[in-house]
Order: sequence, then structure tokens, then C-alpha cells
Amino acid sequence: MSNELIISSAQDGCRIALLRDKTLVEFHRDEPGSRFVVGDIYLGTVKKVVPGLNAAFIDIGYEKDAFLHYLDLGPQFSSLQKFAKLVKARKIQGGKLERFHKEKDIDKHGKINQLLTKGNLVPVQVVKEPISTKGPRLSSELSLAGRYLVLVPFSNVINVSKKLRAAKSVSVFCS
Repeated sequence: MSNELIISSAQDGCRIALLRDKTLVEFHRDEPGSRFVVGDIYLGTVKKVVPGLNAAFIDIGYEKDAFLHYLDLGPQFSSLQKFAKLVKARKIQGGKLERFHKEKDIDKHGKINQLLTKGNLVPVQVVKEPISTKGPRLSSELSLAGRYLVLVPFSNVINVSKKLRAAKSVSVFCS
């Protein structure tokens, strides 16, 4: 089985095609006008913390600051923040987590001003595109979706796609 990835980049956008045995399997098109798409991941800067809303406004490069509510931080937010700081300081390279110790999950009834202050860098993912006068809606519970797997960093949960039911056996390896 041969795989071939074809990428065409031009001023009007980028097109990516995946061919398997010369048959089109996937096709993706990125146009310059759609800058903030659901699923995009950014390292945003906290611009304003609003304790009354229990939320923060984050700058990810859009004309309006994006909105991040405390409940959208995710339970592993402290581990994600610690990892991002270590990577930025170049104390972790290549994404290896051998010596990384997870932090305790955050309290689901906590306050955002206990975790974020103006100027903090926060890894975030767009969960809702900007509309009208509002900026994008964000989450710090990052997820990377593949064909048969969704990776949620620092999560202990393992889920297997229902699309794998046709397979004779499935092996899941965890470390």
C-alpha cells in the first residue's frame, strides 16, 4: 500500500490531498478568509480576567479578544500550563513526558482569577467561531482528532472509535 500526500499552496489558499494506492482518500482546503476555524490551537495571551463572569478574554490575533470561561479550562489545566511553561523555557524538548509529573486536577467550582492573571500565556483551542461583534469561544481542554482516535493531553481516559468494529482485534497500548 502506497500513500502519497499532495500539497498545493497558492495565494488563494492551500489544498492538501491524501492518495492511497492512487485513490483519493482525504481532501482538505484552506482559504485565506477563514482564519479562525473550530479546532485550531493557539498560545493566547490573557488580556483581561473578569471575576464576575468567571471568565477571561484572550488575545489569539483576532480583532476581538476571544472568550474563555472557567468551566472550559478542563480538569487538567494546571498540568497543561506547567507543560507549556517548561516547553517555552526549553526544559522539555520533543514532547517527551518521562520526567513530567502531572498536577492535581483543578476544582470544578473554582474561580478563574485563582488560575489566570493578565499577561499569562494559555494554550487554547477554538470551540466556536467568531460571530457578529463577538470574538471566538475558547477551551483549554485541547483535543487532537484523528481518524480512529481523539487525543486529549493529560487525560487518563481511553476511548476507541466505533468505526473500528469491523476490525478482528484492537490493541490499545498505554504508558
